[in-house]
Amino acid sequence: MKNLFEIDEWKIVQNHYEPSKQLQSESIFSIGNGSFGQRANFEENFSGPTLQGSYLGGIYYPDKTKVGWWKNGYPEYFAKVLNSCNWIGINLIVNNKLIDIHNQKVISFNKTLDMKKGLLSRKVTLQLNDESELLLEFDRFCSMDNPNLGVVKVNIKPKNFSGKLTAEVYLNGKVYNNDTNFNELFWNHEVSSCNKYKGHVCTSTKKTKFLQSTAMEYMVECNEKKLEVIPEVLEEPFKISNKFQIEIKENQTYTISKYVGISTNLNDAKANVVEESVRVSKNAIAIGYEELLKNHIKAWEEIWEKSDITIAGDKKAQQGIRFNIFQLYQTYTGKNEKLNIGPKGFTGEKYGGATYWDTEAYCLPFYLKTNHSLVARQLLMYRFNQLDKAIENAKKLGFKNGAALYPMVTMNGEECHNEWEITFEEIHRNGAIAYAIFNYIEHTGDKNYLINYGIDVLVAISRFWEQRFNWSEEKNSYVILGVTGPNEYENNINNNWYTNYIARWCLKYTLESQEFVNSKKISDEEIKKWNKIIKNTYLPQIANSNIFLQQDGFLDKEQLSVKDIPLKERPINQNWSWDRILRSVFIKQADVLQGIYFFEEDFDIKTIKENFNFYEPKTVHESSLSPCIHSILACRINSIEKAYELYLRTSRLDLDDYNHEADEGLHITSMAGTWISIIEGFAGIKIKNQELYINPKLPKNWNSLTFNLKVQNNTINVFFNREKLNIKNNGDKLIKVNFRKESSYLLKTEESLNITI
Repeated sequence: MKNLFEIDEWKIVQNHYEPSKQLQSESIFSIGNGSFGQRANFEENFSGPTLQGSYLGGIYYPDKTKVGWWKNGYPEYFAKVLNSCNWIGINLIVNNKLIDIHNQKVISFNKTLDMKKGLLSRKVTLQLNDESELLLEFDRFCSMDNPNLGVVKVNIKPKNFSGKLTAEVYLNGKVYNNDTNFNELFWNHEVSSCNKYKGHVCTSTKKTKFLQSTAMEYMVECNEKKLEVIPEVLEEPFKISNKFQIEIKENQTYTISKYVGISTNLNDAKANVVEESVRVSKNAIAIGYEELLKNHIKAWEEIWEKSDITIAGDKKAQQGIRFNIFQLYQTYTGKNEKLNIGPKGFTGEKYGGATYWDTEAYCLPFYLKTNHSLVARQLLMYRFNQLDKAIENAKKLGFKNGAALYPMVTMNGEECHNEWEITFEEIHRNGAIAYAIFNYIEHTGDKNYLINYGIDVLVAISRFWEQRFNWSEEKNSYVILGVTGPNEYENNINNNWYTNYIARWCLKYTLESQEFVNSKKISDEEIKKWNKIIKNTYLPQIANSNIFLQQDGFLDKEQLSVKDIPLKERPINQNWSWDRILRSVFIKQADVLQGIYFFEEDFDIKTIKENFNFYEPKTVHESSLSPCIHSILACRINSIEKAYELYLRTSRLDLDDYNHEADEGLHITSMAGTWISIIEGFAGIKIKNQELYINPKLPKNWNSLTFNLKVQNNTINVFFNREKLNIKNNGDKLIKVNFRKESSYLLKTEESLNITI
């Protein structure tokens, strides 16, 4: 696979302006801070291909979904992630020529995303029509130190001429989504104000009435000395700007520094959003660019200290994992209990809603093992706080007795996905939420969470499963009909093995949890019924084999493999009709293998290997969530070369645009899967009953692997190469370490364990 951009261990680098890569570049170079973020659009005027995107955490528009073939139980709306106020804008006119890189000769171009510092930089030399050369240098960051602050700086240097510069520093709240119906504007203008060197724009979303206020202050310098300019103050609904002219001299550097405060009534509920945004921008300009950047970099240093993974000997793999970790922390920091991890983060509009089952299945393990357990607990509390909505969602579909069906896609707990085969049928998401509770307890032993919150969620989910099972006289078993499994290239099928398996497991785990916390939330009648289902669940399997059948009728399909698909027809979701995909044997992502990944302890290696070798060749990996699970299981069966191939695919899915869709935004939630493919795959890490289990395997391309891990909220440092494994306990608790199935050790504070591999 050809690399889109340069390979560097800490940076993403683009050394040429290429319009054909612009949309991909805007996604890949995106920045954010967990509260807001932005695609890597240009600050100045740009007439080339672009998807303008500034996004605010949790802010959405409920686009109506009702159509002529409306079905009972359908969600009332599709939640659109909204493009918000464009805060980076600085238009430049030099000697009466509007600066537009798309229309001028580019002598040199460099765009760099420094992941270590969280800094987006761009350096461009343009040749104007009269052959004058102009150097522009842009820096931008979304502060990780202050979740309400964004900063832009531009240096302007006429290299071989003198003349006149006209600059317009502005905020524009009249922005549209790329996916609007009939170019609909989702915002109302509330209030604006503009004065010399500063201004703000406050807008509100239609219907949902979210308020956002964006405020700016700026200053102008020449060779680092402040310039007093006399701007023309422009104010209109949605937009404010300062426009000024100055004489510029050859080889002198002119700097515009723009400090932006962003506040919403979701994230700053107790504050006046206008006053808060103005306060942030005012304080920022008083502190100054260098100090703000220093504080921002320090915040990133703390993140990297706990979450970095060092791969020696493989720059491509190293860049991939750091890019994934970087984007995860730009999307979610764990500081705001109202926010979750959207599949596109702050990089694009696709996939309405902010919360999918991806959070519990893929992201929670990342935050569990890199942060204090309170962050993961907060993700679980997000679901507990929406339990009433989940019960309401199930009730709309005819379920009773407090049964809960968590939404496939949501912003506030309500279902907002509008495809029936997903909304009604992809019910396995309930299982992922229950599994996340189990995973959290395994890591933390937090019995209080289970007593006060988790047991309520488990019981409600299990009541749903009880009612969703039905008895089949023909099979003499309990079955689940009319579902879509994780493989969304199969719809409305019966007895998806993964769904049946995780549903049965949920009933078992809920009963065990009730006993563990000595609760009485489940009636004796329910206990009897659940145990009957557990003992008699139908789990399809291929006769005379260890292979679990993905669903009833799977063997009726022509049993092809991915190598039978012509390359020109890949990806099939962009080249085949939906009808053809549904009739094919091809699998979008791990389905049976997702269940084997979750419940690996239930199966021997022979069974895992048979299922992997049967299903992986049929899997097109056209879900971003697919390669990571396959990579982990390939490690389990000691197919390290295959695991490495799949690791590269998951870690560089967007960097190399495997599925030809990076222009729409990045695959944020799958990036957590990239992390677990290293930690749970190559490092063989598992946490069971708060004990560390490790079984390391190193790809031939790697010389060593180093990372930190949280165990019982202790930081554990792990290093291994082909000869030795070193584990150091940097925390204050005694940790039990289990190496393969060979030996166990008790690791004291500040003690290191050295094992010959």
